[in-house]
This record gives sequence, C-alpha cells and structure tokens, in this order.
Amino acid sequence: MDRICKDLAMHRVVVLALDGVYPFEMSIPVRIFGTAEGPDGKPLYEVITCGLDRGAVRTSADFTVNVEHAAAEAFAAADTIVIPPFDCDLEELADPAREFLPDALAEAFARVKPGTRTVSICTASYVLAAAGLLDGRPATTHWVGADVFQRRFPSVRVDPDVLFVDDGDVLTAAGVAAGVDLCLHLVRRDHGSEVANRVARLCVVPPWRDGGQAQFIERPVPEPAAAATSATRAWALARLDRPLTLAELASHAGMSVRTFSRRFRDEVGMTPVQWLTRQRVEHARRLLETTDWPVDRVASAAGFGTGASLRGHLGAVVGVSPKVYRRTFKRVASPPLPLRPGA
Repeated sequence: MDRICKDLAMHRVVVLALDGVYPFEMSIPVRIFGTAEGPDGKPLYEVITCGLDRGAVRTSADFTVNVEHAAAEAFAAADTIVIPPFDCDLEELADPAREFLPDALAEAFARVKPGTRTVSICTASYVLAAAGLLDGRPATTHWVGADVFQRRFPSVRVDPDVLFVDDGDVLTAAGVAAGVDLCLHLVRRDHGSEVANRVARLCVVPPWRDGGQAQFIERPVPEPAAAATSATRAWALARLDRPLTLAELASHAGMSVRTFSRRFRDEVGMTPVQWLTRQRVEHARRLLETTDWPVDRVASAAGFGTGASLRGHLGAVVGVSPKVYRRTFKRVASPPLPLRPGA
C-alpha cells in the first residue's frame, strides 16, 4: 500500500489482471499512460497492476505475471481503473445462469471512490456489465461478441461499429488495439492533443484512427481494383478549409459517385460525408486546443464556413460549444488540476 500512496497529486491508473489475461492488452495502459509527460518532463500518471489478490496471475500465453497489489486496496486508491480482456468462452460468459463476478472483485468495486473512471478493453466489457456499471449506458465490445453481449445484457446500448465509447466516467474499447485508441483519447482528454500526440509518436502509433470497428468486421473481400480511396482521403485532408463535394471526391479517385461511395464505406466503415465531417471536427478541435484564433477563423480553417456551423457540429460530437471546449482542453505551461478530490 505504501507505493500506492506515494504521490497523492499524480493521477493513478490501476490495471486489473484477471486469470488468463491477454499480455498485450494488459501492457497498453502501462505503455500509453506511462509515456505521458508534462512540460517539465515529469510523468503525468502512475500506473500499477493488481490481481484479485497479490501473487502469480496466469496469462493467456505460456507465462505468468507476479502482481504486488490486490484489487481491493488498489481500486480504493485509483483515479482510473482499466480492465483488459482475458481468455474466456464468450458463450459461457453470456450464460445468465453463470456467475462470473468473483466476490473479491465485487468487493473491490464496492471500494471504488466517486469520480473514478472505469475502462474496459475488448471483452472485459462483460466485467463492467456484470458489475452493473453499463446499465442503461452506451458501450462497445469486440465485434465478434457484440450480438452475444447484447443478448446477455439487454439494458446496455451496444454499438458494435465504433472503436470506443466515452460515456464520461465509464469507457469501453473494442477489440485489442482499440485499447490504444481509448488510452490515447484519455490522455488527450486529460492533457490536450500536444501531450497525446507526443505519446503516440513515441509509441509509433497514430494519434487517432479513422472509422470504427465496421472496417474490421469480416465481409467478402472486394474485387481488386486499380484505384482505392486512400489517396483521395489524403488529398481531402490537405483541403479541409475548402468546400468539398462528393462529386469532387469521386472525380479525384477516378470513380463514379456510386462506386466511390461503396468502396469508401468498405475501406473506412462510414460514408464519405460522415468521414469528411469527422475530419473537420477533429481539425477544429486541434485548432481550438493549440491556437488563440477566434471561433469564426477556426470554423473557416476547418471547412465549416461559419462559427454557427462549427458550434452545431462540435456540439453534436462532444456536447459542448467551441468556447467551452477550448477552456477545457487548451493547455498552457501548467498541468491540469488533479482529478482526485482533495489531492
């Protein structure tokens, strides 16, 4: 417990390793949060790993890991709890007659303090749902098990097409590497895009990925074609400040509008118009975080034309106005206030 309490001002991320934990997903929070540093070069997060009890935890690979902390004490001291997936049979987990929330884990959840964020990666969403944390909430899980998950937990609003869902204090990521996307999102939410982008560069991963799980769902492989939409997406990203029509995008790709729209959706998992709007919103968010430009100038640079249009689109995506977003996410030299009450 001494190490857990060593720095009351640092945001503490607790990773729960359950029996059969997947090593890759277990390491994601350590790598992403552990890489984040403030302007002074000091770490912004402390990351510790716990099990249901101290000692050896079997992984899904041919080795075990030894954890120093038990979930009950670690959860009580956590600001963010991340639960990676573990080796399991989804059909067995989906059986309503099966109890898969051990007493030790139920006790640990009971000790979580108000305001703590809880995060699941991949099929660890079953744990959050079993604990009642997803009742009535939007959530996601790996697309392979999304239908089974929905049947098991009908009160959860499952979206199988996205990479992650941020519902404030409870967040869920889709399969495997979507945990990277979600952890980077949390760093960005806590400390702004500059810090998150540096973490992404150091980890050699994209700061964010286009599209959602839909682009990874098994479907018949489309016929080979000489042209694809990736070059057109890059062309459009360099021209976000200009009005771009679907016809112009299709013309650049050398396709008919119908063919371009179909191939675009196959590759990206959303329509060209949805994708373009999302890129404009993301560009506007970066400008709000990194510049002092007036809202109308940000709107123009992002291709929305007017401040009113930007306010509508940003409100639809993140639920706040440009001014509120800038006040929340624009970072100066000093780090944000601690998230723990009384820290």
